[in-house]
Amino acid sequence: MEPIVHKTEVQSLLNSFANRPQYLHLETTNGAYATHNDQNFFSASAYIRNAQITYEHGKIAGDGPYRVGLKLAGIGWVYAEGLTHFEKDENGRLLMAGHGSDGKLAVSLQISETPFE
Repeated sequence: MEPIVHKTEVQSLLNSFANRPQYLHLETTNGAYATHNDQNFFSASAYIRNAQITYEHGKIAGDGPYRVGLKLAGIGWVYAEGLTHFEKDENGRLLMAGHGSDGKLAVSLQISETPFE
């Protein structure tokens, strides 16, 4: 993955997946496994994989870390904040991730025409 430097690159990729069915992977974590080291640490996370969506409009915003919102056809939004890196992989999937200052994954938003394995 490479750092998001030019939002226009990511915006172009978001546009290329719009208006047809896609599979979504969205994951957030603030260190779900940290509670075994510190019982006072409040852990929170969210995870969804292979939800089939169609979005009519995708938008990257912010000055970094970035936000990406996907306007779902007629029913609402999917939103991820804290994104720092992206790539279009060898399978044609758009992979976006947000890494904290310690390099650990905090958020992942991925879009694919085929299900994730």
